[in-house]
Amino acid sequence: MRGKKMRFLSAALVAVMAGGLVLSGCSGKSDSSGKVEIEIVQYKPEAATYFDEVEERFNATHDDIHLTIDSPNDASTIMRTRFIREDYPDIIGIGGDINYSYYVDAEILADVSDYEGMDSIKDSYIDIAEALEIVPTDGTYIVPYVANAAGILYNKDMFEEHNWEIPTNWSELIDLCEDIKAEGILPFYFGFRDTWTCLAPWNSIAVDLAPADLCRQVNRGEANFTDNYGEAAEKYLQLIEYGPDDPIAYGYNDACTAFARGESAMYPIGSYAVPQILSVNPDLNVDSFVTPANDDSDGNTLNSGIDLGFCVTAACENKEAAYEVLDFLLEDENIQDYIDDQNAVPCKEGDFELASMLDGMKSYIDSGNMTDYQDHYYPSEMAVDAQLQTFVINKDVDAFLKKFDSDWLRYNRDIIRAVEQYEEEHGNAE
Repeated sequence: MRGKKMRFLSAALVAVMAGGLVLSGCSGKSDSSGKVEIEIVQYKPEAATYFDEVEERFNATHDDIHLTIDSPNDASTIMRTRFIREDYPDIIGIGGDINYSYYVDAEILADVSDYEGMDSIKDSYIDIAEALEIVPTDGTYIVPYVANAAGILYNKDMFEEHNWEIPTNWSELIDLCEDIKAEGILPFYFGFRDTWTCLAPWNSIAVDLAPADLCRQVNRGEANFTDNYGEAAEKYLQLIEYGPDDPIAYGYNDACTAFARGESAMYPIGSYAVPQILSVNPDLNVDSFVTPANDDSDGNTLNSGIDLGFCVTAACENKEAAYEVLDFLLEDENIQDYIDDQNAVPCKEGDFELASMLDGMKSYIDSGNMTDYQDHYYPSEMAVDAQLQTFVINKDVDAFLKKFDSDWLRYNRDIIRAVEQYEEEHGNAE
């Protein structure tokens, strides 16, 4: 292992680690044909067709390795079940969120800092991955593959028709909303009946107004959410005023459909919503811009995180073969195919063609001015999406912030304890 004691384990992984981590059951072995078997389990079922094609192309061009890629509907649950059974795939494809943090801390993942392909990955996404570690850990444990971007989608034809300009700061955004209302058009649609959609505008506002490492500061006892989320909470409610009278009445599909039909000028959501929107109206001319939550136009950042990265498990018996698979996945042609299929943002340096609906975010992507989603640090047990939905209903900023602080201490106590222990042994967890 890495000479590091296990510090924090999610409840779903405790059974795996009881008495120490025993790594076995992985593939990476030769089959009767002499080929090395490499298995990937990845968590994006919507990309299953792409991965089926990749698997077919790889196996058609490699005589010494046989690749199997599984894209189950509930990959996270399946992975944890397999971990309990000590049945580890060679590579897992996951997002850069709290689950990745748990896996790093539980020492399930192998250090891939010796993988030469890391040299082609953008530093901004490597930094995002390292920031997700519960405490600083030597090594690199994920190869960022593609990212997504969240901000504000807008009806480009509608904007051109009315000569509306893209806002660059908060006051310009509010002025724009007022201009849109004056034309008898709804500025925003929301799908807050589905609680997870409440996180999209929250994240894209919070990254402009709160420190990128706020959650880590709170875990170290150096900050709290009440002092740092107040402005974000106020502006979140202000944004809601420019949507439907009852934003909780409509779900994600309702909001996508309404925006696709021109019932609102804008929709604060991630790039992942565009395929759903275009399925309703393929002719919609949709573009996007970064949520300008800061009062200073230079203070905004693109809300972007690792949507899919590949981790070699510590149990993999043939790391060299796993690296050969990663080389294939990282070929420009394959990344471009994924971008085209999923409207994704590449984590690899290169001259890739992005979806046109990302045009308004391209300068941020090119410059690396991007900040990870705040909710990638939130424990799922805290149900921040549901808290936000309640906040939209009650509109009580003080109550929302107070609960956020108290729930954080309740659901993150093991992580906080691990950070305290690390700092006692090593100093500040930076």
